[in-house]
Amino acid sequence: MLLTSAVAYTAWVLEVVLSTGLDPVQAYISELAAADQPLGGLFRATDLVAGLAVLAAAGTALIGTEPVDAARRTGTPQPRHHWATAGWSALALFGAATAADSRLPLSCTPTRDEECAARETAGLVPATHTAHAVTSSLAVIGALAGLVALTVAARRYGWWPPVRRYGPWLLGAELLATTWSLAAIGAFQAGHGTWALGAGQRLQVLLVALWLGVLARSLFREEADDRRARDRAAPTRDRAGREPV
Repeated sequence: MLLTSAVAYTAWVLEVVLSTGLDPVQAYISELAAADQPLGGLFRATDLVAGLAVLAAAGTALIGTEPVDAARRTGTPQPRHHWATAGWSALALFGAATAADSRLPLSCTPTRDEECAARETAGLVPATHTAHAVTSSLAVIGALAGLVALTVAARRYGWWPPVRRYGPWLLGAELLATTWSLAAIGAFQAGHGTWALGAGQRLQVLLVALWLGVLARSLFREEADDRRARDRAAPTRDRAGREPV
């Protein structure tokens, strides 16, 4: 589910081969899914898939599939892992907000259409513009909080070697990309140009997708290790299938 979300969340790379009419360096990434765009339905659908897939993954983890560490493999009772709970909850927020985002598209493309930008500044666009800004902000908050909490969980509890190794680097890069995006949005809304807004947002989204991929890889490795541990612990059988006395 995490890998599905990561792939769907990077569907914007299709603009390399599809004619969208938008400048990827300047345009909001959300403009790809705007209601007036010919390919808007495609990008809204991929956002919906990305959000629902990560929401399902986080929900499954919260229900009871916490990471399996060495102590759990030996049968030692596990304490409640608050950082993991917080991280999966944040990813659930990210998924829900991303899915909601796909249902609340922009009506037009403000970075390309000056009339659209003027209407947006004057508050003459549909309420979905404001709602979209809220859900997008919640998605960013959820992604960042999930990255922080699950990276801390991996390092504190000794889980997920790939997350322990790459999580801090991805977090640092994501914070820089988010700062870039927020500054560019502020500049654009103040009438000072876009500051390569599109590039910043696309980097921001790409890093989130990479993080989901790293987390998925970590869970896969953990499950494989747990399976090998169970196989080693299984009683040896003779050729007749009987357990040794």
